[in-house]
Amino acid sequence: MNADSSSQDAIQKLRDTEEILKKRQDFLEQKISKELLIAKQNGIRNKRVTLQALKRKKRYQQHLARIDGILCNIENQREALENASTTREVLDTMSTAAATLKMAHQNMDTDSIDKLMTEITEQQEIGQEILDAISTPTGFADDIDEDELLSELEELKQEEIEEELQPSQLPSAPSELPSIPVSQKDADEHEIRKLAEWAS
Repeated sequence: MNADSSSQDAIQKLRDTEEILKKRQDFLEQKISKELLIAKQNGIRNKRVTLQALKRKKRYQQHLARIDGILCNIENQREALENASTTREVLDTMSTAAATLKMAHQNMDTDSIDKLMTEITEQQEIGQEILDAISTPTGFADDIDEDELLSELEELKQEEIEEELQPSQLPSAPSELPSIPVSQKDADEHEIRKLAEWAS
């Protein structure tokens, strides 16, 4: 039997003992209540019975106080065992974790890690250079003067501003309305007369 199972057995036995003592406490408290009731019922009318009941109540109370003390000691002992068991479990877990970590680091050394990190950095730099190379425009675009394009853009902006500042020019209204041909005028009047006759 290992230490862990031994401590768990001891903890369980202490719990069982606590349960028995608590039941004994309940029994004694019932007995005390019963003797107190007898004493109250008899009072000074039956002094002998009252005194015997009070004596029994006193003995039960003393026994109850002793059980309280025993329970307190058992609870303290159980808690100490539980704490020790928990501490052992924590230490075992930490020891296992430390051993696992040691195994994980067994085939590693700082020189190989530094070398690996240097290689990773170099490959990242090469990758960046490749990206820069393939993203650079090629061909005729290299011959265009960017300053010239910016200057042209500025001129376009200036022209746009000047156009916005000038008052908008609307086309002038004609000086006289065009004359309607006579034949068209007669036809319109004829249509108006027909509509008036129909409406009446």
